Amino acid sequence: MGFTIGGIRDLRSGSRRRGRASETVTAVAEYTGLWGWDVVPGARASRGGRPACSCGAADCPDPGAHPLSFAPPVPAGATLDAAAAAWGEVPGAAVLLPVGRSFDVLEVAETAGRHALARLERMGLPLGPVALTPHGRALFFVAPGAAAELPQLLYRMGWDDARLDLRCLGPGDHITAPPSDLAGLGPMRWLRPPALDTAGRPPQARLLLGTLAYVCHRAPLCR
Repeated sequence: MGFTIGGIRDLRSGSRRRGRASETVTAVAEYTGLWGWDVVPGARASRGGRPACSCGAADCPDPGAHPLSFAPPVPAGATLDAAAAAWGEVPGAAVLLPVGRSFDVLEVAETAGRHALARLERMGLPLGPVALTPHGRALFFVAPGAAAELPQLLYRMGWDDARLDLRCLGPGDHITAPPSDLAGLGPMRWLRPPALDTAGRPPQARLLLGTLAYVCHRAPLCR
């Protein structure tokens, strides 16, 4: 099945589209070359009409938020030229990051995430990247393995029976990365951008989890 995003009507000018494509390629090259992350071309949600997803499947269960089955990933270490060549084959594809390889993700409500980040920074704890979704979620990058360890970690910290709006993404999951939009809802953003000293070595989940759980427990918006 072909990639149909090019057929989606877009009111932006051609120059803006070219600028967007260049921004995306640059971001992919940074993710692979600087931060050591794999990148996967992803589907995009259409802006009205059918199908709702650029994959072309009328019954797509996850419109605009899944990898393209026919597009190979861009591996960690790929150059700018390699990123440009890969995205040239799927113009308009969303930038997805596979979870469970270089990092897992702790996800909480944005309000809780902002409060927790401020606390963690004051405590001087090591922190990895933190992304914000357009529908109000904060994504904390942590070391791989967190998803499998989360129930036991919460148990050890005494949060296993608490009602927490907190979940962990792990192997098999993908997140949409800036500058792409998430399922047509709006752009992804960095609350705490990647940095050379932490992108490749995100912190262990146990260092952040206590603060995240506490803030989620206290914040009414996280209930």
